[in-house]
Amino acid sequence: MDKIQKVFIAGGTGFLGYAAAELFLERGVKVDSIALAGEFDSLSFVDKRMGLVVGNLFEMSDEQLYQLFKDKNYDAIVYALGPDDRVTPKAPAYEFFYERLVNKCYNILNAAKKAGAKKAVILSSYFAHFDKLLSGKLSKKHAYIRARREQQNKCFGLSDDRFKVCALELPYIFGVQEGRKPIWKDSFLSYFDGFKSVYFPSGGATAIIDRTGVAEAIYACTINGEGKTAYPIATDNISYKEMLKLMLLGLNDNRKVVTIPGALCALGTYSMLKKHKKEGKESGLYYPSLMNGILNKEFTIDAKKSMDALGFEALNLTGGKDARQSIKDTMKALV
Repeated sequence: MDKIQKVFIAGGTGFLGYAAAELFLERGVKVDSIALAGEFDSLSFVDKRMGLVVGNLFEMSDEQLYQLFKDKNYDAIVYALGPDDRVTPKAPAYEFFYERLVNKCYNILNAAKKAGAKKAVILSSYFAHFDKLLSGKLSKKHAYIRARREQQNKCFGLSDDRFKVCALELPYIFGVQEGRKPIWKDSFLSYFDGFKSVYFPSGGATAIIDRTGVAEAIYACTINGEGKTAYPIATDNISYKEMLKLMLLGLNDNRKVVTIPGALCALGTYSMLKKHKKEGKESGLYYPSLMNGILNKEFTIDAKKSMDALGFEALNLTGGKDARQSIKDTMKALV
């Protein structure tokens, strides 16, 4: 698939979907998407070349989805919808994530396939990549990761010679989107409010990327991605301690980052579990195992491997903005 003329991005006005839309438009590809009725007043930043309709993909029937894609001649569909692991739904969490990440994704991609699309790119999580490396150890404890694995397994079942389905397994993502404030304050930094220092499990490291790098990966995967293949994507690897230092620097926050054993951090999460249980909620990530099985481990990615596989150089793609600088820029946007 060396030529694309038109794509549909599910989630095309969001943090990652719109970054991809901008790149597609820049390279002469037509882009359509859909937005909730209540969103339109906040979408003044959207490029006028992008085709937008009002609707809710999660509420559409299979027939309505088919009619949305019918006769549109989409070369590809990009699935850039959540929810991700920051959402804490009503218990049981697995049912919530399975319905939205597995069933809804499958139904939308299946409708696009029936309407004649040739390629689908799913935005997934790097947790799925490491779960495979760890023989399913993570998905046994974390509902969100289990749903991400099953999202790939079920949707890859749609892949054949005329409709290729592939996935991008994404790490921590930074960057600033015009018209919207970064969500890092509420979803991550708020856990450290009220502490004189920032406490975090010792020994951990993660892969990182800027949203522009994700956009490039989406573009490359749409052209060169192979069916039934998941590509772990990143542009850099960093220790959590260094990442937190850069975040605090961008916020002009002088607190120190103090690392402690993951097992001790895990003990401190049981109060959160009790609070969620009382509220009838459940996180997609089981906090004790998150502290002492993920955040204290090295979840790093060989950035060059997937870039080479997706033909970045031939497509004149560089991996997007520098991810470390993006951390500081993202935090500055919160000040």
